[in-house]
Amino acid sequence: MKFARLGAVGAERPALFSEGSYLDISEFTDEINGEFLASGRVEKVRAAASAGSLPPLDIADSERIGAPIARPGAVICIGMNYAAHAAESGSAPPTIPILFLKTPNTVVGPNDTVAIPRRSVKTDWEVELGVVIGSRASYLSDPSESIKHIAGFVTANDLSERTFQLEESGGQWSKGKSAAGFNPTGPWLVTPDEVDYRNLRLRSSVNGEARQDSTTADLIFNVDFLIWHLSQYMVLDPGDLVLTGTPEGVALSGRFPYLKAGDVCEIEIEGLGRQRQEFVDA
Repeated sequence: MKFARLGAVGAERPALFSEGSYLDISEFTDEINGEFLASGRVEKVRAAASAGSLPPLDIADSERIGAPIARPGAVICIGMNYAAHAAESGSAPPTIPILFLKTPNTVVGPNDTVAIPRRSVKTDWEVELGVVIGSRASYLSDPSESIKHIAGFVTANDLSERTFQLEESGGQWSKGKSAAGFNPTGPWLVTPDEVDYRNLRLRSSVNGEARQDSTTADLIFNVDFLIWHLSQYMVLDPGDLVLTGTPEGVALSGRFPYLKAGDVCEIEIEGLGRQRQEFVDA
């Protein structure tokens, strides 16, 4: 299933995207959030969809697509989780997952306009597979348990300001990761039965020119390992978002210019949908 949220900021309506149309699931929930994902109502939506009893949602062609999950309690990110990206960043591949956090209010719609932060000269793009937690995960005994705690997967752009992240960081990356709009997410939350999350193609482009092209098969630490590993250090709650790292092809490599006002970034993950952001001055 592909869950979505449609409408103006703060007034999004929950929906199910199926065969090119949006279906109304308001009978089951008024929001796509942790409470809904953990409640068992997801399977009720599945049953209603299979029975053909979900009514179409009347939307305009210009309807805004919001992030497919409401503001999460936590956004937990993994750094340098593709060997080629670690190399272009000037680092050896990590031997243990590198963790940083983004503030939850960075999560915005997949096509929302993004402002370049004040003083920024190094705003960068990062296509990433996002994992949405569906049930509480704490001290999992084995990576094979992880999938039982995953509600689904999303396309995410882990936007970064490299000066803030690396030169003004004080040793921690979150300053460069938490500007307004720095986590476009969606368009859909896709349940695990619909995708092979171990081998999804990720791509990005800027102004129509290709930048990144890789697959999640190249992750150093795969999804199952990451959720298990994180659960040894923290409690993952329903609705939390985990970003799993980006492949090579970002501006930090020195091969491409950083983003500026007027640029358009497009990212896509196979089966999870496509995003498009136009950048403007703050």
